[in-house]
Amino acid sequence: MSLVNLLSHKGDKILFTTPSHSQKHVIYEPLSEMYKIDISEVDCLDPQEALTRAQLWARSIYKTYSTTFLTNGSTSGIIAAVLACADVGDKVLIWENAHPCHLNAVRLAGARALTYKLEIDPNWGIPLETDPKMIESYLSRYDIKAVIITSPTYEGIISDIEEIKNICEKHNAYLIVDEAHGALYPFSDNLPLSAVNIADFTVQSLHKTAGGLNPTALLHCNCEIDVKPALATISTTSPSYPLLASIEDNLVYLNSKQGRKDIDKLIERLDKLREKVDNVLFFGDDPTKLLIRIPNVSGYELSEILYEKFGIEDEKTNEKSTLLLCGIGTDNKKIDKLEKALSKL
Repeated sequence: MSLVNLLSHKGDKILFTTPSHSQKHVIYEPLSEMYKIDISEVDCLDPQEALTRAQLWARSIYKTYSTTFLTNGSTSGIIAAVLACADVGDKVLIWENAHPCHLNAVRLAGARALTYKLEIDPNWGIPLETDPKMIESYLSRYDIKAVIITSPTYEGIISDIEEIKNICEKHNAYLIVDEAHGALYPFSDNLPLSAVNIADFTVQSLHKTAGGLNPTALLHCNCEIDVKPALATISTTSPSYPLLASIEDNLVYLNSKQGRKDIDKLIERLDKLREKVDNVLFFGDDPTKLLIRIPNVSGYELSEILYEKFGIEDEKTNEKSTLLLCGIGTDNKKIDKLEKALSKL
């Protein structure tokens, strides 16, 4: 029985167990349906067994050594990956402006962080890709246990993960890729190459572009390291099985013909928007990220115009450009409104 089906199954036992709402005492009405399927490990229904099966199925989908469901975002995946492969005193190479969890992971492992810089594009105000030669220079000079790369970046810039992996292998360093914004990549040939089958560890956030609930995510492992002990040290012993079931169903959809078709339709529609809107400049490697700018208008001014005049809120803004994030839930109606607004700028 799948985790999704198990949670919808009505057992015939009277439970004097946690959670104490007993699937009936609904306190927050908007989540009434979640209360009904919120259970713990009980003899009559074993969600842990169903979860194990779901994760083994996910491993077969991604063709990884292991794929683990996360309900504390990509943050927990990055921390677990570092804890699993780095020991006290080891050196871990990270980007100096990476997500805070990268440095936190190194600190929790008792390791030492070495930081590298990324070039900033002067026209767009965003960090560019990680240069493999720079990674080579660090690994040649220092005894580094693991390297963490952010690809794609928040703005959709892709690094050459295959080349960086080759460099890491040459120097016996683990490669951890923060692919939080690339959860759709394995399901479309029209998107950049995913690191899932390249890096030793890859972390993806389903809630960023793949339609998942906050803060669902995945940790993929391609080396023979058991990440379970590391995850156990930072995770609750009372997981949310409704959230875990949502991950299973999310992957069922993404891997389906309909899911893959919907992803390609989204990309096609966004490509058409780029073609039609000729008064706005676009940049980036990921077609689901609309990084835009207008000459002689700051990113902050552009963001304010979109918000005040058209009721459109962007994801992220800097002095040069504005980022509009699109994902599996971005329908044609939203894109049509955006296209009209951009055409009027």
